[in-house]
Amino acid sequence: MIPLSRRVVFLCLGLASSALAVAGDTPFVHARFVPERKDDFAWENDLVAFRAYGPALKAGPEDSGIDCWLKRVHYPIIDNWYASGDYHVDHGEGLDPYHVGSSRGCGGIALVMRDGTFKTSHPFTAWRIIEAGPTRAIFELDYRYDGTAITETKRITIEPGSQLFHAESRFLENGKPRAFDVAIGITTHDGAAAVRFDSNAGWMACWEKFAKDGELGTGVILPGATFKEIKSATKDASHVWAFTKTNAEGKVDWLAGFGWSKAGAIPSFEVWTDYLRKAAIRKRVNP
Repeated sequence: MIPLSRRVVFLCLGLASSALAVAGDTPFVHARFVPERKDDFAWENDLVAFRAYGPALKAGPEDSGIDCWLKRVHYPIIDNWYASGDYHVDHGEGLDPYHVGSSRGCGGIALVMRDGTFKTSHPFTAWRIIEAGPTRAIFELDYRYDGTAITETKRITIEPGSQLFHAESRFLENGKPRAFDVAIGITTHDGAAAVRFDSNAGWMACWEKFAKDGELGTGVILPGATFKEIKSATKDASHVWAFTKTNAEGKVDWLAGFGWSKAGAIPSFEVWTDYLRKAAIRKRVNP
């Protein structure tokens, strides 16, 4: 287990963190623990970027939801944005207008309890780099569920050229695997996002408009799941959900990600749902 005080930076191109410029459309992956920003863990490729929240935010509303960083350049932005701290305004590379709070954000997971309620974990407690490229980045984040003996290890893989990352969670109770009812969520931002899903094809999607910063599609691919939108009067509680069950070893895996209109490749909800439909077919063929 890697202590939280240690920082890891990697690029599939082997560049030092002080030389992050990548010319043109060169594919890459980049991920690291970010202790200087309250223990975030951030990851990106040439198209999309994300972050998860760490233990320094345990007392706040953030937990295990996943944040989207909307980039419109094909070179790394994570280190530069963290260094400047000015990533809520688009200066030409993109920005972070995506609110997570206590929601699942883009593809976060929750346990489904016997009474039908959702139980989420606090921010991650530990992290590990598994693979540093060149064709993919793999890392793990550990989570605990307060008031229970349940733990989760989430393994995330990101590859160049995709709008999506792959996640696999493994749950244990008292250190032993068993099957759990779970749900993967996408926040609708209190109902502001339009929702579509196709249970037969195995995908769900949201599409929302920002006042000044284009339009955003978020999505999850999970073949075999049951999809449902649940609205709530409680802030950050409205989601579209993919309900499923882990296997006997406590494992479940899915794809999640986004497409931003200002990046160019995903200009409309129709294009985004078609992207997810095709990606879902590939996942069914190559699970």
